[in-house]
Amino acid sequence: MPETGPRPEIVTVPCLQDNYAFLLHDPATGATAVVDVPEVAPIQAALTARGWSLTDILITHHHGDHIGGVAALKAATGARVWGAAADAHRLPPLDRALAEGDTVTVGALEGRVIDVSGHTLGHVAFHFRDAGAVFTADSLMALGCGRLFEGRAQQMWASLSKLAALPPDTLVCSGHEYTAGNARFALTIDPDNAALISRAEAVQAARDANRPTVPSSLREELATNPFLRAADPVLARRLGMEGADPADVFARIRSLKDSF
Repeated sequence: MPETGPRPEIVTVPCLQDNYAFLLHDPATGATAVVDVPEVAPIQAALTARGWSLTDILITHHHGDHIGGVAALKAATGARVWGAAADAHRLPPLDRALAEGDTVTVGALEGRVIDVSGHTLGHVAFHFRDAGAVFTADSLMALGCGRLFEGRAQQMWASLSKLAALPPDTLVCSGHEYTAGNARFALTIDPDNAALISRAEAVQAARDANRPTVPSSLREELATNPFLRAADPVLARRLGMEGADPADVFARIRSLKDSF
C-alpha cells in the first residue's frame, strides 16, 4: 500500500473469558478480515459499530476457542475462510488452504503465512507488513508463548525465531489476555531486567483498569519476553545453563512455566 494512502486499521475484539480476535480493515477497498473466531457476537458487534463488512476469516490453528464461531460467521457473511493445509483435517472447511510463504490478500493488503508449529502442529501466523502487524494467536504471546501441546521445544524455538526476525516495530497480535500471569513468571527467572520490571507494572495498571495488554510490540517482547531471550547469555547464566544451545534454554524456560 502506498505510504500516502489510508492506513490499515486493527481492532482488538475481546471474546469468551480471555480470548482475542482481531479485525484487520483495508480502508482503500473496504475489505475486512477477522483473525480467529472464538465466538460470533462480539465480532459482529465490532463490525456493525464501524460499518464494516467481513470479507475474510483467517484461522491460526484448530483449537476450539479459536474456531468455535467460524461456521456461523461464514454463514452470516459469506466471508472466505483461510487456514493451514497441514491443519485442514481439523479446521472448518477452507476456501484457501495455505502453507508457509503463501500470500493472503485482504483487499489491497498482502499478508505472508508463517509456519509457527509448536503449540500445535500446523499453527500459522499471518504477517501483514503494510499494517505493521503479525497475528500470532498462541505461538508468540505477550510476555509468553503457547504451551507445547503437540510440538517439541526445538520446533517451537525455531518458530519463535522466525517471528523474532520481523521488524522490531511490528505489532504482535496474540490470542489471549495472559500477560499479567506471564509477567509474574518472567520476573522469577529474570528479576533484574529493568525493562521487564517496568513492563510488569504497566501491565498490572492496565489490567486494574480493565484495559487489554494486547497487542504488544515486538521490540518490547524482544526486551522482556523470556521465551524470546533464550539465546541471551545473561538469562542462560541465571538458569545455570551458560553456553547451552538456545533451544535447550528455551525448553528449560517452558518447563519452568508449565509448573509455575
